[in-house]
Amino acid sequence: MTSRGKSINLFLMDGSPNGRMKCTLANWTGVFYKIPRTELDKCKERSDLKQSGVYFLFGKEDTGESNVYIGQAGIRKNGEGVLYRLNEHRRNPDKDYWNEAVVFTTSNNSFGPTEISYLENRFVNMAKDANRFDIKNGNEPNIGHLTEEKESELEEHIENAKILMGVFGYKIFEPLVSKAIQQSPAIVENEENETLKILYLKRPTKNDDAKGIQTTEGFVVLKGSIIAASSQSSLDDKIKKMREDSSIVEKSVVQKDILFGSPSAAAAFVAGSPTSGPTYWKDADGISLKDLENES
Repeated sequence: MTSRGKSINLFLMDGSPNGRMKCTLANWTGVFYKIPRTELDKCKERSDLKQSGVYFLFGKEDTGESNVYIGQAGIRKNGEGVLYRLNEHRRNPDKDYWNEAVVFTTSNNSFGPTEISYLENRFVNMAKDANRFDIKNGNEPNIGHLTEEKESELEEHIENAKILMGVFGYKIFEPLVSKAIQQSPAIVENEENETLKILYLKRPTKNDDAKGIQTTEGFVVLKGSIIAASSQSSLDDKIKKMREDSSIVEKSVVQKDILFGSPSAAAAFVAGSPTSGPTYWKDADGISLKDLENES
């Protein structure tokens, strides 16, 4: 089924792609803001940020891994809402890991306590399922009780939210590869109806046995792949650290899907040494990625 186009309004509030942004969709009451931590004070006069909403605090670990905290905020007796909550987080020394906030609210202030609890719960679990970010939430939010009509309405909000989060550059709800790819021996189609081919890197004398796939974002080494046990000194330091990280590799087995910028970086991760990805990644028929690309 072909996806229909969307009309998106993206407003650079400070006239800069690095500043505050406001994003909306045509014929939808949802409103998204992207606000750098350093720019929160510029938002204090915005009435829609004093409403109820759901927010995401994005940052990076020292290791380079992306993290996120997902929360909700209702309207308080003093008239302050989600922006007030963001400022509380900014003042909290235990939450100094974030540098940018994304806020989801509405133009008509239609989110009550039940709605934001449902959205927070769904967003946290969707982010965990996608497994792209380290989720900082300690407890799973309460999903609350909704009528089926209200749940259907909020699920439509969630579908639009997935789109606008991607517009802001955060693919927090999108798995690197679909579950169907993990289960397929050769060829699958992803959610965008693109044909994707499983590729393999297996060197009989080296004990590595990996599966991967080339996507629009780069090259993904799939969970369950077996990598060479040792790393050569010539291997890139960043890749070497990834191989030594127990959350990524345990007993030479890859613990989660990992995105690399190129097939060669992915091959080096598997082989433990600088390796030509286009040459060593091959399909089920033994045709190299280099030859597959030359055929297209």
